[in-house]
Formats: sequence, structure tokens, C-alpha cells
Amino acid sequence: METQRNAKQIKDEVSLVEFLARLGHQPTHRSGRDLFYRSMLRNENTPSFCVNDQLDVWFDHGGANLSGIKGGNIIDFALAYWHPTTFLEVLNKINDIISLPIRQISSDPYRQKRPRLKGTRVANYRIRDIKELGNNPPITKYLEKRGVLEQAQGKIKEVYYVIESGPKKGRTYFSAGWQNENGGWELRNRIGLFEFKACLGRKGISFFNASSEKLSIFEGFLDYLSWLKDNPNAADSIIVLNSVNLLDIGIEKAKTYHQISAYFDRDKAGETAFGLLKHKLPHAEDCSEVYTGFKDYNEMLLARKSTLLPWDEENIYEKILGTYKR
Repeated sequence: METQRNAKQIKDEVSLVEFLARLGHQPTHRSGRDLFYRSMLRNENTPSFCVNDQLDVWFDHGGANLSGIKGGNIIDFALAYWHPTTFLEVLNKINDIISLPIRQISSDPYRQKRPRLKGTRVANYRIRDIKELGNNPPITKYLEKRGVLEQAQGKIKEVYYVIESGPKKGRTYFSAGWQNENGGWELRNRIGLFEFKACLGRKGISFFNASSEKLSIFEGFLDYLSWLKDNPNAADSIIVLNSVNLLDIGIEKAKTYHQISAYFDRDKAGETAFGLLKHKLPHAEDCSEVYTGFKDYNEMLLARKSTLLPWDEENIYEKILGTYKR
């Protein structure tokens, strides 16, 4: 019979990836150092639950769960997973799970077994260049497809960076990016079938100070730009959370505003986030009914774009001529 481990032994000895596998959860893909899962703490379609298998830590980018725990080590995960179980009961449950045989972990194509590393603050990338839009056709095309190229001018940059350590050392990348208030760069791009999301540097919200009375809050920058397309003359101050897990910081920044409009995703995470905002700032208004039937503002914008009449479409003559080519 396997010896019961205490909390320190569990954190030091038990792999979070293998623990998730024992619970029946496998990653959908890998991006850099992170394995992405569909969150097992809430309902979601796009994988946003991340595990760094070198540091054995996790973070759920998609929003709050019932426990309120957003990330941490294996014990933090177990407290969220079995909420509201007590700490001692959680330790016992972990010990029970890790005594079970491992199922198909070694054949997991996304699992890259490496020695566990101690957490450091050393970045494994270097930013090579920051350019204005218009120099990189794939980035331009990405923003065109998201319907916000015009609104992105002067707000989004082209970010070029190189990986300086690990298995991808020396590889260079580029993405559309905007800077948060901590100096980090929030990145977005399309890579194959996946929507690439990352942050270079310290995570933070993005804040644009304009009005002292009116404030609009968005989960993501693309939703803000989509709203700006419909409201080009708006003079609101703007908060882009860049992650609903930064809502507490956003709330602190929003306290001085008398009129607050929230444009959160129409999903469980967005509803939970707005509930927390409303609890702290009762005068906040839920404006997500503007895009009823869609997850977010950008999704509505793209659906609107796809229903253009034939003579309103871009490059319509080329498309028509192409049907006659043999």
C-alpha cells in the first residue's frame, strides 16, 4: 500500500499533468511551455485551462469557478476541483487518486516529460522589434478577418520576438499585440486551426483614460475594437481586462466612475464576472444584450460581416470571375 503523502510531499512529488490524467483529463494541445485543457472547473468550448508541466502550476484563463481559485499548485487545483471540500479531505482525496494505476499517460502526444524546474522570473523570450501595423501581411490579414483593422490602427502593434531557451530556442515569431499597464504585451494571432493567445511579460489590464464619468469595460481587446467600430465617437474611458481573472484590478480602477457599462462574454464566466462586478459596484450596467445570440461583441461583428449583400462583399468581382475559370 502506498504511503500517505503530506501537503509538502504532494507539491514536491506529484505531477499535476499525471494527476489530471488519472482524473480522466487530457490536454488538447501544447503552446510553448503550456498544455491547454478544456476547463474541468466550469463549462467551456475553447481550451483555456493551462498547465506548465515544468513548474507544475496551473492557471484558468477562462474565468471564475465556484471556489474562486484561479490558479496555483496541485493542492490549489484539488481545492477548486472538489470545492467545498476541506483541506484535509482534499489531501486524502489526492492520495487516493495517486494510488490508482496510471492510464495511458506515457502515450499522451502532448506530454513532454522533463525534470521539474523551480519557478523563476527569468523570461525565455526577447522582443526583437515593435512596429506599426502595415509591415506584416499575415497580421494585417488576421485583423481584417476579425473585422477591426481600421480600429486597430494606432492601438495594436506588430510584435516580433525570439525564444531564448528551451526546445524552441532560436525560433522567431510575430503577433498582433497591445500593451497592458504593466508593460507586458498581450498577443493574438491565428496559427492553423488555433487562435493563439499569449502574454509577453507581466500580465495586466489595459486602461485608456478619457472621460472622468463614463467607463466601458471589456474582457478582450478585440471586443473593445469591435465596439469602437459601432461607437466611433464615444468618449468613454476604457478598461480591457485581458483576462476575467484580473477583474479585481479592473474593479479597483472603476470605483471612481459614475456610469459603468460592461461588455462581457455571454457565457458562464462572463455572467460570473459581471455578478462580481455588480456586487462591488451596484451601478454597473450589463450591456451584453447588444449582442444577444452571440458569445461576444466580435462574434456578432463577424456574423454581421458575413451577411453582406453580394455587391457589398470585398473583392466580389474577383470571386465571380473565379467561378468561370476552368
